Amino acid sequence: MPGRILDVEVPADRPDLRTGTVDFGGVRRTVCLAYTPEAGVGDYVIVHVGFAITVVDEDEAARTLAVLRAMPGALETELGPEASAS
Repeated sequence: MPGRILDVEVPADRPDLRTGTVDFGGVRRTVCLAYTPEAGVGDYVIVHVGFAITVVDEDEAARTLAVLRAMPGALETELGPEASAS
């Protein structure tokens, strides 16, 4: 699931456990950014089970999100029922 990073938090005692708020077309979730240390605010990431697994460009994120929106129930399955409201 692609989303855009809105903010990043880095615990002082565990800088390897970065998290961020990621926007998935109107639905926001806290995501672990440990596997994408290069990702920052404004970047797009692919998220799987709460972990950002790769950084992608905006066009790729938009294409992937469009495909998911075309699949009935895909966004709700990944993000929960509030995803259908966006």
